[in-house]
Amino acid sequence: MKTLYHAHGHATGGRTGHAETEDGKVKIDLSTPKELGGDGGAGTNPEQLFSLGYSACFLGALKYAAGQEKVKIPEDAKVSADIGIGPRDDGKGFGITAHLKVSIPGMERAKAEDLVKKAEIVCPYAHATRGNVESRFTVA
Repeated sequence: MKTLYHAHGHATGGRTGHAETEDGKVKIDLSTPKELGGDGGAGTNPEQLFSLGYSACFLGALKYAAGQEKVKIPEDAKVSADIGIGPRDDGKGFGITAHLKVSIPGMERAKAEDLVKKAEIVCPYAHATRGNVESRFTVA
């Protein structure tokens, strides 16, 4: 694979700490949710960050797939990612789940579902998680 871009970031303190990108564009405090034994503080957490990255990436993949077919995705299209975390069934650690909900106002459901299937193939996040993360993709 020919890599076209590298993102650089770091975190300190783990789930209750701080993270930022090397270029300083993102600087965030991290807090562990109460559901995971934390204090539920004001900071964000890795699952929230993953939900943002995955939804943005998938919408980009959806636009790419649509462009290949000369179809325009409206500006108000939206991808919502619901990321879950919990103990794995094998008892050896934790795993995540992902449910992406796609809304494409004004588009026929069948066409939207077809584009979602095509976006699943080209989206790097969907590709990276395939077989490792319990994932669902639905059209709203």
